[in-house]
Amino acid sequence: MSESTNQHRSHSPQQVRCAVVTISDTRTLQTDRGGELIEKYLSEAGHTVSSRQIVRDDPAEIEPLLRKLAEPATNDAVLLTGGTGITTRDQTYETVGRMLDKPMPGYGELFRMLSYEDIGPAAMLSRAVGGVLNNVIVLTMPGSTAAVQLAMEKLIVPELGHLVYESRK
Repeated sequence: MSESTNQHRSHSPQQVRCAVVTISDTRTLQTDRGGELIEKYLSEAGHTVSSRQIVRDDPAEIEPLLRKLAEPATNDAVLLTGGTGITTRDQTYETVGRMLDKPMPGYGELFRMLSYEDIGPAAMLSRAVGGVLNNVIVLTMPGSTAAVQLAMEKLIVPELGHLVYESRK
């Protein structure tokens, strides 16, 4: 790791406030294993979950909720799971993508690269997207628990504080 990356990480917050959103037409808080897993990883890393919600896979519901949660006074990051595939109902990519002030294409690229190592060419079906909205980090991931585990362990938890630090500069 470079010296500048180490320096940035040393200035990064150790505790980040995160909203967790599951995008699903069928899941409830009782059946939402993906959102539960995100919450577990965040808690184990010492971060705070400010809210956990489920919203239908509908841009008219996703967009106002994301605008509300992407508020720097209450959240440093919003993590979303679900709706990233290519079916007719999957609207997360389009909705979140058009809202971002600063897209981070590397997030989705890295997710798909790591996913390819696990599941092969089916990784191309994932449309994980990330970026910054109103100085708040926004990251999406597929709805499967394996995808959530991959994103949280390999990408999000190790870099979350640094992402927040950079988004607030």
